[in-house]
Amino acid sequence: MATLNPYIYFNGNCEEAFNFYKSVFEKEFTYLGRYKDVPQTDSAVFRETDEKIMHVSLPISEETVLMGADNKEAYTELLTYSNFSLIVHADTKEEADRLFNGLSEGGQIKMPMNLTFWGSYYGICIDRFGIMWKVTIESEK
Repeated sequence: MATLNPYIYFNGNCEEAFNFYKSVFEKEFTYLGRYKDVPQTDSAVFRETDEKIMHVSLPISEETVLMGADNKEAYTELLTYSNFSLIVHADTKEEADRLFNGLSEGGQIKMPMNLTFWGSYYGICIDRFGIMWKVTIESEK
């Protein structure tokens, strides 16, 4: 079975953002690589040699891994698009509240967590890094 995982590009603050996500989701990185550590044999692809994040992986669940990198010149065009959000399906109301409160800290609450007319407990926020998150459980548990 195929899986689909989000990959987020940042403009120099990927490490800060992923340390924040690590604390909110209470998980550990499975990989964190920096541009400076790219082997010389691959330097034609990754020309940068600084401390910025080349790739980071943060498993959220057995099926989902949140991944990211610092924006480099090759990806500048990609950062002009913001037609996406990330949705987290929590198991309980308490977990949904904890995740929403953590993700919205220092950001903007667009729709507070609440029971919706379609039966889900649901909220929307934009985190302090500009990423839109939707947090939900299918029905109030």
